[in-house]
Amino acid sequence: MFTGLVQGIGTVLRLSRRGEDALLEIETDMNLEDVRIGDSIAVNGACLTATSYSRRSFTADVSAETLSRTDLGFLQPGQRVNLEKSLRLTDFMGGHIVLGHVDGLGKIVERSVKSGSIIFRIEVEPELSRYIVSKGSVAVDGVSLTVNRCEENVFYVNMISHTAERTTLGFKKKGDWVNIETDILGKYVDRLLNPEQKKESGVSMELLMKQGFMK
Repeated sequence: MFTGLVQGIGTVLRLSRRGEDALLEIETDMNLEDVRIGDSIAVNGACLTATSYSRRSFTADVSAETLSRTDLGFLQPGQRVNLEKSLRLTDFMGGHIVLGHVDGLGKIVERSVKSGSIIFRIEVEPELSRYIVSKGSVAVDGVSLTVNRCEENVFYVNMISHTAERTTLGFKKKGDWVNIETDILGKYVDRLLNPEQKKESGVSMELLMKQGFMK
């Protein structure tokens, strides 16, 4: 689990295809002293498992599923990526709950600057927009942001200069693709309230009321 508070920026050294999967190697100034093989690191918001590491770099396998849902498959040597190590129980819980399970891609259709902040207008597929609400949370390339407002299949986020300087979002421009992870709480609520899912999940509003979870 992550918080969407980026801890460092990495530089792609290589992305080697291995059949439908790939091996990704990243160089970074982020402190890797506490990283061990098998630990989780979010790369542009996608949770990957470290398969090897050194003082300044690490490698991770990227599955075909991850390549199909994220922008990782488009990475080229020299490109910069957002990095965050997985949350520990003793860590401060900032941002919001981010699982590192990217739902899909969004496209920046507008970029503007207002009072020193950058405002992105991002277009997503309808199946993602249903989980994005005004003043809710969304992870964009692994960065926890607050949704300013929503339109049909489009949402706006405001990024302060601090975030722009410390993440790759400061380099993003109109037409670029970004990884989107919607709020996990919205997904569970949708599954609970969707009549088509009730029978399959075994959970319903009636059951919750009967067990005393709701009144």
